[in-house]
Amino acid sequence: MLFTNDETALLADAQLFRRKAAITTKIRAQLEATHDALTEDLTGLSLAAPPGFDPRLHQLVKGEHLGDCPYQYLDYPKHFVGGDKFTFRTLVWWGHHVTCALLLEGAGISQYKRQLLGRFHQVAGHALELSLAPSLWEWNRGEGYTLPISHDRKAQIAAVLAERAFMKVVRCVPFNDPGIQAGQLAQVACGTFRSMLPIVTP
Repeated sequence: MLFTNDETALLADAQLFRRKAAITTKIRAQLEATHDALTEDLTGLSLAAPPGFDPRLHQLVKGEHLGDCPYQYLDYPKHFVGGDKFTFRTLVWWGHHVTCALLLEGAGISQYKRQLLGRFHQVAGHALELSLAPSLWEWNRGEGYTLPISHDRKAQIAAVLAERAFMKVVRCVPFNDPGIQAGQLAQVACGTFRSMLPIVTP
């Protein structure tokens, strides 16, 4: 029950919490800019979306406990209706990385899998990875968690997809990436979304 010296120093460091609040505000502003940029990109774009999809819906979320670390994210486009999921999430996960993820489940999943494989070489080579996790809500990356979508892995990707009722394609970007450090989260997210479009366009 005793505080260690390191814990005592953290408790006494008021500046730490002021810095956290300032960074949180910057992340919120960058996620709002990401929403604006994605909205512009989506204007006039035809998506193979499920029934009831509303291209205006989005959400901004902030929390403290994703793997014991704070997080903020934007879902846009956003579709969670019953068992159908058709969502692009831009997640800033403190202590880990930025993740841009396409979450697909339910109506249309057979088409999305077919299009990923049929247009594989359009999607491969863009630093994208296929989640290997047993659910859409795992955000770690690396061996056992994700499989890089590279030009030489089509057979592996096809084998994984054959066993899945959902699909999650991600790009994980470290915080020391020049674009992230320069406050260009919107550009990073939009570029990632464009690289995923062959999966979800007719």
